[in-house]
Amino acid sequence: MQAIMQIFLARNNVQAGPYNLEQLNIMLASGEVLLDDLMWHEGLDQWQRVGNVTNNQTVYRPTGATTPDANDSIINNVTVFPEDTSNTKDNNSVSLDRLYGKPERSKNVKADMTTNRHQTPHNNVSLNKPTIKKAATDKDKTVGNVVLAPIMSRVLATALNGLLYVLAILPLVMALTKMDVDYTKFQNIQDMDAAYQYSMTLMESLPSSTLMMSQVMVFGLFALQLVFITMRGQSLGKVITGIRVVDQTTHRLPSFIKLVGTRTLLLFIIYNLLFSFTSFLGFVIIAIHYYMASKSPENIGWHDKLAKTLVVKADSSQLVKKSKSE
Repeated sequence: MQAIMQIFLARNNVQAGPYNLEQLNIMLASGEVLLDDLMWHEGLDQWQRVGNVTNNQTVYRPTGATTPDANDSIINNVTVFPEDTSNTKDNNSVSLDRLYGKPERSKNVKADMTTNRHQTPHNNVSLNKPTIKKAATDKDKTVGNVVLAPIMSRVLATALNGLLYVLAILPLVMALTKMDVDYTKFQNIQDMDAAYQYSMTLMESLPSSTLMMSQVMVFGLFALQLVFITMRGQSLGKVITGIRVVDQTTHRLPSFIKLVGTRTLLLFIIYNLLFSFTSFLGFVIIAIHYYMASKSPENIGWHDKLAKTLVVKADSSQLVKKSKSE
């Protein structure tokens, strides 16, 4: 006889269950379980967003599932309180507050689904299945259903992006080291025109093959970075460190304007101007950004405030576009 599917649910790092398929569909239909909640059962390699598993439908029809007995209780592994007995037998349901381990509100107060989703849970339940991959460790910060990227991962991603840029211009740097460059020309901030003219003279003195190679490598790197940022919300440095930029509200891929216009091109212009005056000033502004992020509950630095984004641990569900029904 095929075993009945046992389904676990989670919201705000609080786990409940197991439930069978019929019970899950009853709670989906009544709105007690939301499409943005997380679920896991045998056969899933990790916790998944409910809407991703049900194709954003309020009914789950997995292949090969068995039908449970009619006498199954909807709260198999959850404590049954005396006042809930009648509700369990008659309506096959349990209050949303109790389902996710929150303090029970008065029975004459109608539950506000939106407010309830954003309450801070009073207890964190560890995943009790050895095969489940933990989405977050005890040291991680979470916001809703996303895990915030550690500050050091973000710093490492920035350093990797810088290293990739240095590698792209390495042929140009190697050629310049063989020339007698007067660096004092670049130290007079008030005479930027003279510095520009001198840099153009240096470029004209370089072999055309070296300039061509540098241009191809730099523009190739920028194009590759832009593709990854647009399609995945990740620079190459973030791809390597496993983190991603998401919208502060939807926790999914930000709009093109936020992601490319504000967080990429605008920041590129700002830092290009800063480093053109003095490298020290550019590094100071970067340090301020990460200091602000380290002091923020949601790891938000001034980059994030400007674009209204979060930097989180990358998960495939963040790339799914939000449907109109959600």
